[in-house]
Amino acid sequence: MIYVTKPTLPDIRDYTSLLKGIWERGWLTNNGVLVRQLESELKGYLEVRDISLVTNATLGLLAALYALDLEGEVITTPFTFAATTNVLFMKGLKPVFADVDPETFNIDPLDVERKITKKTSAILAVHVFGNPCNISALEKIAKKYKLKLIFDAAHAFGVRYKGKSICEYGDISVLSFHAVKLFNTVEGGAVIARAKQVSHKCKLFRNFGFESEEDIVSPGINAKMSEFHAAMGLCNLKSIDKAIEKNRKFFELYIKYLKGAPVKFQKPEISRAVHTYMPVCFDTKETRDKVYEHLITNNFSSRKYFYPLTSNFRYLRGGRKKTEVGKELINAKKVSDTILCLPLYPTMEMRNIEKICRLVKEVC
Repeated sequence: MIYVTKPTLPDIRDYTSLLKGIWERGWLTNNGVLVRQLESELKGYLEVRDISLVTNATLGLLAALYALDLEGEVITTPFTFAATTNVLFMKGLKPVFADVDPETFNIDPLDVERKITKKTSAILAVHVFGNPCNISALEKIAKKYKLKLIFDAAHAFGVRYKGKSICEYGDISVLSFHAVKLFNTVEGGAVIARAKQVSHKCKLFRNFGFESEEDIVSPGINAKMSEFHAAMGLCNLKSIDKAIEKNRKFFELYIKYLKGAPVKFQKPEISRAVHTYMPVCFDTKETRDKVYEHLITNNFSSRKYFYPLTSNFRYLRGGRKKTEVGKELINAKKVSDTILCLPLYPTMEMRNIEKICRLVKEVC
């Protein structure tokens, strides 16, 4: 089976050499040497002033909500991974779903503005598949209504927008370093806050709220990255540019081999693309599902990212099976019903991309 993605692994000798240092120091977690080294190297690579490594991006998003002390309603997208919506409930916030742009698949600034009420405290946008949102429009709206702006940048490692790191926009950006991402620490993530005080609050949150050994100054949890995960990150960072370039090459091959097929590709914003995923939309849900099954039959895995919409999760409907939420999210529903992410990762073989495209065309 060829899976939709495959973890990037470094030379095992590089990894074990760092493990020896962990054994010698006996320091496994709690802001260890390798965690601090990885934070330093990532600040340089991502061109940011500060960064807080965390256990995973879900806890990173939760840290962002606490650091900004949000209340009431948060406008967000329903076309995203479950974590984006789940963290709002974990913080006791009400998600208000805005529709997406049918071309970029990102949250629509016009609908965001329509959904703002007196209870709105923030916008939580997602750079879907690493494709930047319309950041300029969202920043104008946030400034106009005095709202906090958070970016779920789980897919956007290394992406640039208008000449700057994508993490240099909004109040906070959160990255994912999960195993399926181009840059991974096995499990992990990072919170990047532009304001020094907010960044400090994120660091407090990831370590139970400890300001010092005897002084707990805020609510917090255990969201610290271990030395073992940081070691993986340090090794993978050495080859990240090669991984990005390979994915870009394979992405372009998909475009070439699917030429003439009745499929729709995600329209990019102006940015440096990274191509973490290979999303393709079909004419109908039925065609999408047939392609999905046809690929499985031929030992190729694909994923319906993101289906269903998070606005249709059962817990949002009080346990009812019938869809009752998000009826007005016309574009988001269309994209969710017709999208399929095809296999894409740096160690793929070109012949498999050609075969996948042929199988897609057989159904279409």
